Amino acid sequence: MSRNTAAPPHALSYAYSRAARELGLKRSQFDLAVNLGRVRTVPDEGGGGRRVARTEIERLRSAPGFPDALTRSVEAVGTTGGAAVMQVPPSRFTRLARLGLVVPVTFYLNRYRAVVWLYLADELRQFAADEDNAPWLTGRTPDGTRDQLAAGMDLRPRNWRGRHLGFLLRQAEGPWQRAGALAALLDPVQVAEIVRDPYERSHLNRFRPGPPAHGTPGSPAAQLVERLTTADDPDEIAWLRSDLAQALEEARADQPAPRPTVKPTPPRPVAEPERPVRAERVRSGFLGWLRRSSV
Repeated sequence: MSRNTAAPPHALSYAYSRAARELGLKRSQFDLAVNLGRVRTVPDEGGGGRRVARTEIERLRSAPGFPDALTRSVEAVGTTGGAAVMQVPPSRFTRLARLGLVVPVTFYLNRYRAVVWLYLADELRQFAADEDNAPWLTGRTPDGTRDQLAAGMDLRPRNWRGRHLGFLLRQAEGPWQRAGALAALLDPVQVAEIVRDPYERSHLNRFRPGPPAHGTPGSPAAQLVERLTTADDPDEIAWLRSDLAQALEEARADQPAPRPTVKPTPPRPVAEPERPVRAERVRSGFLGWLRRSSV
């Protein structure tokens, strides 16, 4: 027997937890690195999910500046840390974020179930270094913009959803996965209006990612995250619906949704018609009974 047997697939790749340790990243940092495309993943052929190829770990470890450069690229900061990076007061940083000038990369819920938005520190440094942005950092907020903020304008959830959709689409491996990523940001009622066929809708739901895990399903925290993940702006809903309809056309053309096989009903056997009883036999039988009974 030859000893040159191929190594099993799992020997050539790592689970996420092992890959994070190999790269010197916290699990939250590793997950962010995957979403941002800093760490490339491959499908887990053994049981679903995804893994990191050993060659990818070697590529990252051999990159210049490892591990500091990789860690720096996924450094995420909150409002206070972001304000320090941009050298502005936290109140100004919050205004910039609500106006959509800086975009959250992720979030978490604190113990009071308040949303804490996080931003890539590298992106904040780039924003602050751009001379065109200097008026936003030091100047007076324009009157029209102040009015929008006073009216409650807050683009952080919408901008995060757009970024989250990019993460989902980056990992989609086919037309149905791309359609599922778009459906993940729409209310199920909206999806049902576009995907009227129940078999297609059931197939699409197989590829529809759930919201980021925060708390037990059905808990107040999970419900809050679900609201954040669901589009609520009319313009946002309109383009998501349009993109989903187009993605479904591509998915149908690539591979129609499976349907139950209808088994042909076997023909029912035709009963032979009963032979009519001849009247003479009936009469003779009846008369014979009368004769016997009268004896």
